[in-house]
Amino acid sequence: MPTVVEGILNSAGLKVAIVAGRFNAFIVERLVEGAVDAFARTGGNDDDITVFYAPGGFEIPQVLRRAVESGRFDAIVCVGAVIRGGTPHFEYVANAVTKGISDIAYSTTTPVAFGILTCDTVEQAIERAGTKAGNKGFEAAMAVIEMANLGRAMESE
Repeated sequence: MPTVVEGILNSAGLKVAIVAGRFNAFIVERLVEGAVDAFARTGGNDDDITVFYAPGGFEIPQVLRRAVESGRFDAIVCVGAVIRGGTPHFEYVANAVTKGISDIAYSTTTPVAFGILTCDTVEQAIERAGTKAGNKGFEAAMAVIEMANLGRAMESE
């Protein structure tokens, strides 16, 4: 029989950060609420959550890097909303935030979750921030909770 190591969905005692891009705030606030709800539903405490607001998606990786380097957090969730407009700006920001977050995530053992919406329309973003398509902030938080616990389990293996 193989040894199976998995993470559990229990955030009790986890110190977590949520890094949120303030641009498109009416969407991002729903994502933050979803992430906080995930931590609460899995036993987390509001006192163990710190929310950092960056001006927009482009700045999220810089805030993420500082949060990781602080050593204060067991897990970090990034949330934001980049919505296509009539110029190529969307492509640049969406690519930069995705690459920035992934580069940092790959360079640390601190679990980092990607809850950035990259949508063609406001309606798509609304759907992914708590209506038809669920709440991607909630989903990202659940993933990072599992990863934090998987990391702990791997260390004790």
